[in-house]
Amino acid sequence: MAADIVATTSDAAGAERPPLVVLDRLEAFLDANGLGAGPVHAARIGDGGGSNFSFLLERGDERFVLRRPPRPPLPPSAHDMVREARLQLALAPHGIRLPPIVAICEDDDVIGVPFYVMRYLDGHVVTTTLPSGLEDPAARRRLGEELVDALVEVHAADPADPGLAAFARPGSYLERQVRRFSQLWELNATREIPAVVEVGARLAAELPEPLPDTVVHGDYRLGNLMVERERPDRVLAVLDWEMGAIGDPRADLGYLLATYAEHGGARSPLGVSPVTASEGFPTKAELVARYVERSGRDVGPLAWFEALALWKAAVFCEAIYGRFTRGELGAEDARAAAFETTVPLMAETAAARLADG
Repeated sequence: MAADIVATTSDAAGAERPPLVVLDRLEAFLDANGLGAGPVHAARIGDGGGSNFSFLLERGDERFVLRRPPRPPLPPSAHDMVREARLQLALAPHGIRLPPIVAICEDDDVIGVPFYVMRYLDGHVVTTTLPSGLEDPAARRRLGEELVDALVEVHAADPADPGLAAFARPGSYLERQVRRFSQLWELNATREIPAVVEVGARLAAELPEPLPDTVVHGDYRLGNLMVERERPDRVLAVLDWEMGAIGDPRADLGYLLATYAEHGGARSPLGVSPVTASEGFPTKAELVARYVERSGRDVGPLAWFEALALWKAAVFCEAIYGRFTRGELGAEDARAAAFETTVPLMAETAAARLADG
């Protein structure tokens, strides 16, 4: 494996870029937390999107997953793995389907950045292809319904619970989102894309009246769920909580719709859930109807929230594109090159969504 991905302390110093995992230091950390025994083998897993990184750790007969941010420097408050882990620990008592977190490391000296370790779950993450067991349109429909039901579970957690209340912030969640991502655009932009600036200004000027707060995942889509290996029409766990917060639940619903491709319809410019275009998956309208029925929450028009989702995606994908153009990503992240055209398309689609309102 390339030295700039996984290294030991002895060879890390000579690497052109700092390694993502330093095995001997990691082994000592795992020892200190009673996680397995013997040499550690680490292999990168996931879709190589260039945001945060996940590694499968194999140690004896045990398997874990390490989650870490990209190499520094990072935008302020972004890629906070410690916060992400603590939010999941606070959510675990609420019956939400989550991977068990077993250790958090705040010491940069171990692998260069804070990270956390969770138990390995044996399932599928569905992105561009359907796993065996979803050949039947009826099974695909059940998975689409599970996608909604798992989100309803997330939004049912009581944000006033002491563990979750620590993640609440005063003021408007939606206003903070627009303001924060406008600031991130100024940091992330590699070129002039007027549509990004224009959509941000319009979102800020047209903030909807908020619903009562819930836990918000922030990046809720099929590709951030794990399904059971033997029953891939069932959700095993909700993953990737970096953008989790307390806020308006429609932000999650809008993001789900913005990433979802309908059978016979146009594909999302995000391109992250193309399999939902397969026959059998519910329509977007059916997803919303099921959410309203199961949650008891009237969500009203969602065009503003879909536009928010597409615009936010344009902002953080531009950050990945910037790292790619600066050579900060490896060859395994070459698909980030596509953001040259898809980032402007996301912003333009967001503008069209606001216009359709």
